[in-house]
Amino acid sequence: MISHPSGLPVFLLLAVATLLAISGIAAFLRSRKPVTGVADSDLLARLYVMVEREAGLRHAETEQQRLRLTETERALLARVEQMRAELGERLAHLAGGIGREQAEARAAQSEAMRTMAEASAQQLASIRGAVTEQLHAAVEKQMQTSFQRVLEQFSAMQKAMGEVSAMTAQIGDLKRLFGNVKTRGGWGEAQLRTILEDVLPPGTYETNRRLGQGREVVEFAVKMPVRCTVPPVLAIDSKFPTEAYERLLDACAQNDRDGERNARKALDNALRFEARKIASKYIVPPETVEFAVLYLPTDGLYAEIARSPGLIDEIGRTCRVLIMGPSLMPALLRTIHLGYVTLSLEERTDTIARLLGATRQEMLKMDGVLEKLSRNASAMSSSIEDARRRTRSVARQLRELDADDPEPSEVLTRSSGMPASPLDVT
Repeated sequence: MISHPSGLPVFLLLAVATLLAISGIAAFLRSRKPVTGVADSDLLARLYVMVEREAGLRHAETEQQRLRLTETERALLARVEQMRAELGERLAHLAGGIGREQAEARAAQSEAMRTMAEASAQQLASIRGAVTEQLHAAVEKQMQTSFQRVLEQFSAMQKAMGEVSAMTAQIGDLKRLFGNVKTRGGWGEAQLRTILEDVLPPGTYETNRRLGQGREVVEFAVKMPVRCTVPPVLAIDSKFPTEAYERLLDACAQNDRDGERNARKALDNALRFEARKIASKYIVPPETVEFAVLYLPTDGLYAEIARSPGLIDEIGRTCRVLIMGPSLMPALLRTIHLGYVTLSLEERTDTIARLLGATRQEMLKMDGVLEKLSRNASAMSSSIEDARRRTRSVARQLRELDADDPEPSEVLTRSSGMPASPLDVT
């Protein structure tokens, strides 16, 4: 059955549309002035007849279309059922073929696996035999080698024990060596001397320099790169408070918080005391600069000092002493070396400026000499031009002499520019 998109049959829609049209026509006829009642009734009857006839035709046509659609639907359903049956048969046939192929493949795979297992078992048996033989030989060889190595290691261990004993004795000697204050100072001084020799050029520092009125002796005095007759020096002294540092290390190793706190406080006080001594002895302007350097020989000691909050800044502010370790000292010395390089460049610049000034004076003198030479050259050029002009005149007169062969007196007269007789003057 043909249906409208809204779901109603088409003939119902047509009937409704026809009734609406008849109702409109009836309303129109009622709105007109009536001529005769019979004419209107006749017209309405005809309209009803036409509407019923049209509705019957539409209904018959709709029934025919519905029948055709029903037959088409049955044919399609039959075709779909047939295709579904064919597809089911094909799927069944395909499933049977796949099942047979899978069974055959499974059987072939099982056979191949059994063959591979047999071959693998044979290979494993042969490999096991070969490995057993090689392992037996290797174990015997390894045992012999291990035994020999154990003997060698035992001998090496005995030798190492002897070396450890010797090293222990050396460590004891080194501990006794660092237990002496002068020895510790000498070691720090030697290390500082090595750094100075590596960074600064020769002649830029002095050792055991006497300073001030008390003529205190400082270990090293670095000359500062300034322009003056007697440049100020930077005093550098090496200190190594071993006792307080060792107590701090022992307290840290034993995890003793109170001992560590007391040892750190003692180390800070020792460093403040040494900084005050350096400030009072080695800072004597204008012979020295306004600050000095306290050198610590080990980075571990410097790290412990740096861990104390504000200690380095406090010593630098109150005592005007810089605390340096082995990793920071070369940087300070390289800065001073760079000052020497800058001073050398300035001196070379002044020398070049003086040389350029002298060259300018010589150029001015040379310009005067060239000007005189130019004037002399101009005078010489005019003299040469006069001589050439006279030479051309003589040559012309000689050519005339060759042509006319005049008397010698006439030639002389012409060459001198005087007339030969009063008759020649016009």
